[in-house]
Amino acid sequence: MTLQQFLMVLRGRWITVCVTVVISLLGTVAYTLTQTPLYQASTRLYVSTTAGSSIADLYSGNRLSQDRVLSYTQLVTGETLAQRTIDRLDLNMTAAALTANVTAKSKLNTVLIDVGVLDTSPVRARDIANAMSDEFVLMVRELETPTRGAQPEARVVVEQRASIPSAPVVPKKVRNVALGIALGAMLGVGLALLRDQLDNTIKSAEALEELTGAGVIGFTPFDKKLALAHALSFDTDNGGTAESFRKIRTNLQFLAVDDPPRLIVIASSSPSEGKSTTSINIALALAEADHNVVLVDGDLRRPRLAKYLDLVGSVGFSAVISGGASLDDVLQKTKFPQLTVLTAGTIPPNPSELLGSLAAKKMFGDLRAKFDYVIVDSSPLLAVTDGAILAAQADGAIIAVRAGKTKREQLAHAIGMLRDVDAKVLGAVLTMLPTRGSGSYNYSYSYYYYGNSYGDDTQNEASRSS
Repeated sequence: MTLQQFLMVLRGRWITVCVTVVISLLGTVAYTLTQTPLYQASTRLYVSTTAGSSIADLYSGNRLSQDRVLSYTQLVTGETLAQRTIDRLDLNMTAAALTANVTAKSKLNTVLIDVGVLDTSPVRARDIANAMSDEFVLMVRELETPTRGAQPEARVVVEQRASIPSAPVVPKKVRNVALGIALGAMLGVGLALLRDQLDNTIKSAEALEELTGAGVIGFTPFDKKLALAHALSFDTDNGGTAESFRKIRTNLQFLAVDDPPRLIVIASSSPSEGKSTTSINIALALAEADHNVVLVDGDLRRPRLAKYLDLVGSVGFSAVISGGASLDDVLQKTKFPQLTVLTAGTIPPNPSELLGSLAAKKMFGDLRAKFDYVIVDSSPLLAVTDGAILAAQADGAIIAVRAGKTKREQLAHAIGMLRDVDAKVLGAVLTMLPTRGSGSYNYSYSYYYYGNSYGDDTQNEASRSS
């Protein structure tokens, strides 16, 4: 993984990282608050040995003191001294429990020992530290006196006595918070990378081309305005979203130069992938180029075009096929120049049979004769077979794939359904591409310079656009 890919993953999964950091921080704070405060009292011991007056004797005595310091630090933390301290202060604890809260440290090449005692009571910590130091002085005197009445070979002096500590040393709040943030950040980044590796949704043109076996004819950004309005005003809109559909229009004209497709089905593998909105705006982009376009609602189960374009939806496709109305009677002009719409009409009990009937084929033949382009909004391929039936009668199908939502296996299954009926896949459109986060580079590279960058904080609204 390159640095750029790593940064893109973090941009796309920043919520995961932040949530993990917050959880880790809250856990650290909870742990810190539940810890019992401990106070530390410290004393300092000075070690010396008996030496002569010559320089050699003084040097030898100093070296002997330094050697003893290493052994004395072990004695300070031993259970023998702990038990003597407990007996002296009449403490209600075991020697092992006391030694667990005692530390003894000495710097290299010095004759000083720093003794620290932890306790829940600052006063008791001071008393234990001082009593332990006094007992250690006596212990060393006993150990270093070879015979009764003789001069000890080494002695220990309490150079600094303990005082009552003013603040607890445990818990270490700043350190714990810093560690919590650092741990949360590492876990969050690791979780983000793991989620990215396990994510089998389609987010790039390369993956889309690999699965469809056809080219990507365009990208459409996530646009919260389009998610609500569904139709762009191409006569006044020169923003990035409109330009993305204009680019799709241009690419459509180059799909087959000798025999360009005119009856085109817009399909998707599943609902909520932007199929209906894509159908509407491809039709509008073609109409803007002075083509006479008819938009057909071929979804006879959950029709959307009448609602999205504010048209009469009670008569339409189903009425023509069943013989209840003529084609000219149900075609509806729209407020957009050059765009006519054939709505779905009444929902029939047998949509698949109607779509595959000879009447449906004749109707599409009549529409092809009347209009330059026939754009058909179909049902999701994985839900029902209606979309595949329509694609088999058309010049080809364009499949809408929602970035970061459509799974690879879903798209592969949908493409397989189209190929099973010998439908031609003209290309794919990657829809609702985020304008920031992972996957946004495809959109930003092509369209971001137009300046229309809409946030994705209302992306859930877009699920109603198809």
